[in-house]
Amino acid sequence: MIKYHFRKAESSEISPIWEILQQAIIRRKKDGSNQWQDGYPNPEVVQKDIEKGEGFVLVEGETIIGYSAVLINDEPAYEKIEGNWLTNDDFVVLHRVAIAEKYLGKGLAKMILRHIEDFAVSNLIYSIKADTNFDNIAMIKIFESSGYTYCGEVYFRGSPRKAYEKVLARQNQLEL
Repeated sequence: MIKYHFRKAESSEISPIWEILQQAIIRRKKDGSNQWQDGYPNPEVVQKDIEKGEGFVLVEGETIIGYSAVLINDEPAYEKIEGNWLTNDDFVVLHRVAIAEKYLGKGLAKMILRHIEDFAVSNLIYSIKADTNFDNIAMIKIFESSGYTYCGEVYFRGSPRKAYEKVLARQNQLEL
């Protein structure tokens, strides 16, 4: 059975991560999407993610096959939502989800979302917030089929994005 692992990225891994993101940038363009067509993301963004401990990779064995930035309570654009979030508690934000070209179609983006859910719960956080371009149909489908609720619009670099939230079930916790 194929073994995948989701872990924090290391600065020595910027090159393969950037390669995966470049593939995703090209895919967005081929799909007719405007997302990621303005010089963002770039290697400097990935480096900052990793330096802040927010860059994560999905690996198969030793091979990096996916990437996502995972932040806690850190998305100022989300304060100005045109709409309403489902919760106002602590939240995890995911950005820059990308899967290597030859690993597409295997449900790995959904796997990354599940790992991020586990990360959130392990930090006693029960909300995940995310956004995507209106024309990123693939990501919209992933959010909707993964239990995310459309909450409204947020703006990045002057462009509207569809904002989503998923509220996670709280595990029964024994107080000692």
